[in-house]
Amino acid sequence: MRAAAHMVATGRGWKLLPVAVVMGIAAAAAGVSCTLFQSELVSKGQALYEHYCMHCHGENGRQNEGYNWGHMPDPRPKDLSAKEEMSTFKDEEIFGTISRDMKDTTPELGDKIGDDEFAVPTMPTFKYTLSDEEIWAIVAYVRTLHGMKLEFNVEGRKKELQDQLQASQQAFDQAKQALEAAEKKAEAEAEKTGGEVDDAAMAKEQEALAVTSKELEKAKTAVANFTARPKFAAVSRPELTTSPAEAAKVAGLGKRLYTNKYGCNACHQVGEEGGVVGPALDRAGFRLNSAWVYRWIKYPQSMKPETRMPNLGIRDQDAKAIVMYLGTLRAPGPDKSEPKTQAKVE
Repeated sequence: MRAAAHMVATGRGWKLLPVAVVMGIAAAAAGVSCTLFQSELVSKGQALYEHYCMHCHGENGRQNEGYNWGHMPDPRPKDLSAKEEMSTFKDEEIFGTISRDMKDTTPELGDKIGDDEFAVPTMPTFKYTLSDEEIWAIVAYVRTLHGMKLEFNVEGRKKELQDQLQASQQAFDQAKQALEAAEKKAEAEAEKTGGEVDDAAMAKEQEALAVTSKELEKAKTAVANFTARPKFAAVSRPELTTSPAEAAKVAGLGKRLYTNKYGCNACHQVGEEGGVVGPALDRAGFRLNSAWVYRWIKYPQSMKPETRMPNLGIRDQDAKAIVMYLGTLRAPGPDKSEPKTQAKVE
């Protein structure tokens, strides 16, 4: 019997090639496609890393390489170039470190933190700033810093979510059509008997539409979270008026949250301590408008889309407490005199 073969065009005509060769060519082409996608993802991750991460983690992920590293309080960023340690983390664990909710690490007073749970205030979350796809791109780039490749199938996950959205849309459309048919049937019966439309006759279809509607919204949200940056409603003007005693109490909580939950001291300096990515805050009580500060720390991207400061998912009451604390920071200026008016920092 003749071996299986495949016809391909050449410069002089057609040529028979063994199936194995053809399959090998197809596999190579698929590999090139995968490599191109990986390269695009890594390139995207590098740009994001340079904007949001490099000042602390350094260009090559090494300790004391970023300009902010030496100014940060402990624990300082780990060595991302150390393959011995970084290879022990799964892709999903690195993703989870970048995309998580911040926890109050104050002993006995703070949040309950599991033994294996990452809760380092000096490492901000990007859960409320970047899309999942962008965070995976950062993970892909971080992997290159210690000579590894991302194993998580980002393209596959994206397709899975889009397929789920398509299936949910089809189920919703079918349920809607079924309800419309049931409504017409109930109306026809009512017209025939001269009575009222029987809503109970459509109960099954109404319930099915409600269920599929919820599933459709979940699928839409999942796709949006994966592919698009989070968007939130505009921050309303806060009510910051309170009694001096209450203000002092809330400011005390704000000082704790500033350091132990949201790690503001990783990027901002007060006195001689703290990072140098953002402006020093030791005179914030003189310089900053409280309502403006509240809006800024709640949703910085609404005021400056490409700011390096991420949205930390700060709760309303936490934002108010931090604003109260910043209002107490009134260090004397270089000439030891105090300004007479407040000014909003742009």
